[in-house]
Amino acid sequence: MGSGSPSCMHACNHVCMAKVTWSAPDELIEAVRSVAAAEGRSMNDYLTRVLRAATDPDLAGDEAGRLRERLARAGLLVPSGAPRQRPDDDHLAAARRAAATGTPLADLVTDGRGCARSRTRPRT
Repeated sequence: MGSGSPSCMHACNHVCMAKVTWSAPDELIEAVRSVAAAEGRSMNDYLTRVLRAATDPDLAGDEAGRLRERLARAGLLVPSGAPRQRPDDDHLAAARRAAATGTPLADLVTDGRGCARSRTRPRT
């Protein structure tokens, strides 16, 4: 259920709720109780907010985050692996210059097809 309208309402306009029993190590329960108290929340409210954040993509920070959440829930998100470092500007400029000296893709495609394409146009 998203953050929109509830899927179930009683005649008295109270949202339907189920009770859930949660088993966890004592130290985890105490940690959750402590964090909830520090935020001025009941354990019930704190756990509800945590679980809603974990399951509702609309609560992700931005559109990309919401998309990642939906993909992950559908089992379609591939872990990105270790972060990579962007090459420095000089290395990138050298790679661009080297790439610009090759045969243009359009020439490779038209070779042997009888296309009359000029190979003498200036490169920019």
